[in-house]
Amino acid sequence: MIRLLALSLGLLLAGCVVGPNYQRPALDLPGAFGESDVGAAAMAVPQKWWTLYGDETLNALVEAGLVRNADIRFAVARVEEAEAALREAHATLFFPLVTGNAGVTRGRNPANDPPTATIYSIGLATSFEIDLWGRLRRAERATRDNLLASRYGRDTVALTLAATIARTYFAALSLDSQYTASEEIVRAADESFTLARRRATGGIASELDVYQAGSLRSAAAAQAKEIARQRAAVIHQLGLLTGRFGLTVAGGAVTSLPIPPLPPAGLPSQLLERRPDVSQAEAVLAAATERIGIARAAQFPTLSLTASLGRASPELSNLFSSHASIWSIGAGLVGPILDGGRYAARTDQAAAQARQAEALYQRTVETAFRDVADALSNVRLAADQETDLQDRVAQARSALRLAQMRYDRGYSAYLEVLDAQRTLNDAQLAFLRNRQAYLSFTVDLMNALGGGWTAERA
Repeated sequence: MIRLLALSLGLLLAGCVVGPNYQRPALDLPGAFGESDVGAAAMAVPQKWWTLYGDETLNALVEAGLVRNADIRFAVARVEEAEAALREAHATLFFPLVTGNAGVTRGRNPANDPPTATIYSIGLATSFEIDLWGRLRRAERATRDNLLASRYGRDTVALTLAATIARTYFAALSLDSQYTASEEIVRAADESFTLARRRATGGIASELDVYQAGSLRSAAAAQAKEIARQRAAVIHQLGLLTGRFGLTVAGGAVTSLPIPPLPPAGLPSQLLERRPDVSQAEAVLAAATERIGIARAAQFPTLSLTASLGRASPELSNLFSSHASIWSIGAGLVGPILDGGRYAARTDQAAAQARQAEALYQRTVETAFRDVADALSNVRLAADQETDLQDRVAQARSALRLAQMRYDRGYSAYLEVLDAQRTLNDAQLAFLRNRQAYLSFTVDLMNALGGGWTAERA
């Protein structure tokens, strides 16, 4: 009965909701990203964008991280907490609280006969607040927005984690390739050292050539060991990201991975709405807007319906007899009369918090736009650099071959060979590091676009 009455009155007063309703802020952003395309393709990137690199090891690492990583588990627990809070808010809005009680009391009252008596009681009591001003409705909406924010926060953590694992794996492959290049230099230095020592023994070359060749060999060996140390640290980082300590990753080549298809030019900036961090910031703003209405509704009276039903008797054996029945039903209206401005101050606080959330939303959107613009330009410039660095490696190889021929025929000093080997080493490492950066920039682009893009124009 009380619930039916509460629902009827609630429907009657459904339009009485104080406070502002949420509207998305208008931001002054360009309609599209202006970078030109680099090997662009009109395609939709799959949700599991990391599979575009065609590497089973990378796929397994990301899948493991999305299950075992501590940050992911924390974010999932936050979502579960928000879901429970929403169920609580929903129950408060739509269902009365019914409690049961049973007790025994003994007391003295001179007006009674006898003056000292024991009373046994058992019963049910209920109360329900009529949402006159929309406070409970706005609280339920704010809780729902908080749940959305926590879900988007979980998605942000997952997206960031997948991107971090991919970049770290690319670093491991790059170090593998750099180690291979260093070993090539070590072998060449060994051959040069052997040749220089044989020529010095035969009186054709000086001991200086031997020392220079030995110095190059030692430097190359030390470089290879340093690269191996860096790779071990990278694998340890992968173990932390994937929750798999003791992880081992087979060696590979960073040049074996394909560059995934890139987005066409003129991507619409509305793609930023797919970013979970942007959606999270908007959900936080929506919740903050609802809390303004919650604070404002607290300035108005609260209407509550109460009811109780039970039995009471001085004799336990008579507790369930017909004359022991008791009941009550009532309504109460409570509201502030003189509060010294505290409720208005709380409303102003909520409004200020909403303005803070709006500023954070604006900053998140603007940062997201910059992230996409940076990633697009980084991908384009890294692609241009790769062509130059490939040519540099080819030129350095030719220079080393000619320097070695000139030295073997006695036309030049070993210093030319030494310089040529160092130049080739630097060129190879620069090319491999740029390829790693190129791949990482493609990851940055997918991350900046919230996991990829869907091209609407070919």
